[in-house]
This record gives sequence, structure tokens and C-alpha cells, in this order.
Amino acid sequence: MKRVLIPFTTGVEEIELVAIVDILRRADVEVCMASLDGKPVVGRSGITLHADQHIQDCVNKAWDMIVLPGGLPNAQLLQDSNIIKDMMCKQAAQQKIIAAICAAPVALAHFGLTANKQVTSYPSFEAEMQQQQPSSKYKQQAVVKDEHIITSRGAGTAIEFALALVAQLCGQQQSQDIRVSIVA
Repeated sequence: MKRVLIPFTTGVEEIELVAIVDILRRADVEVCMASLDGKPVVGRSGITLHADQHIQDCVNKAWDMIVLPGGLPNAQLLQDSNIIKDMMCKQAAQQKIIAAICAAPVALAHFGLTANKQVTSYPSFEAEMQQQQPSSKYKQQAVVKDEHIITSRGAGTAIEFALALVAQLCGQQQSQDIRVSIVA
């Protein structure tokens, strides 16, 4: 079974987190939602979300994919976390899938992982993405995949992003089957 880690914290964009978890679980992917402190988290819209684990419990486990959801200050707090940086850099070094949506792709750029890669983010973060990693090639598409990195624009692209994650992990047919089942 494929295993995906989704770290999150205060101010996470609930639509992005829940859509990604839901779609991946529909594909029978094992998903672990890990908060930075192991406690329930209040998202950007005031919805309380419960973590499966504390991020510390996830550090030495193998993940097929790590996905960073957006929302503020969530994306900034993930970017500032040495644990997240180390995990994402290790994942990238092993050519395993890393993904981010909305404001969270800035963390990937900050970690040096988007050099010479095609990427996207929430539109207002384009300049910061380019400043952090000038060699990246910014695109204005809903979902952008370049080798083992997948990025997306925001809450409105969360379903499309999640379906792209399923396609990457489980194949295009599984993604298409879920797309049909949810009428997307």
C-alpha cells in the first residue's frame, strides 16, 4: 500500500487538506495527517482538524509522497520547521514525490527543491517563488508536474491536484475512476 504524509499546523487551508486526504483515501492510499505539535489544529476558516500523529513520530518512516497543504500561517510555519525541511530534502534526494499547493510551494523553493523545475503556487506568491529560486520556471496552470515535484494553485484546484497525486501514485486509470465517481 502506498503511504503519504501530510504535515499541517495552524491556519491550514481546510479545503486543501481535506480534499487531498479524501481523494487519496478513496484510492486506498494510507494517509497520515501529522500536526507539528500532535494536537488538534484550527484551520484558516476556524475548523478544528485532528491529526493522526505528531510529526516527530513520522520522521524515520518511509513515505511514497509528502504533501504540503497551503493556508497561512500554516505554509510559513511548515517552511520554518527544520523537521519539515529535513524530511522534504531527504524525500527529494531519494527522488520520491514531493507536492505542495497554494502558499506551500514557497517552502519547496525556500528549501532549494525547485531549482530548474516547472512550478506553480497561489498567484500572489509568484514573485516570492521566483525570488527564492530564480532558475525555476513558473507556470500559471492549475497543476504542474516536473519529475518528482507536483505543485498547484489553491483551494479551487485542490480536487484536480489530489487527482494528479492519485495518478502519480496509483496510475491514471485509478485517478480517472475516482474522477468519474465524484463527478469532477
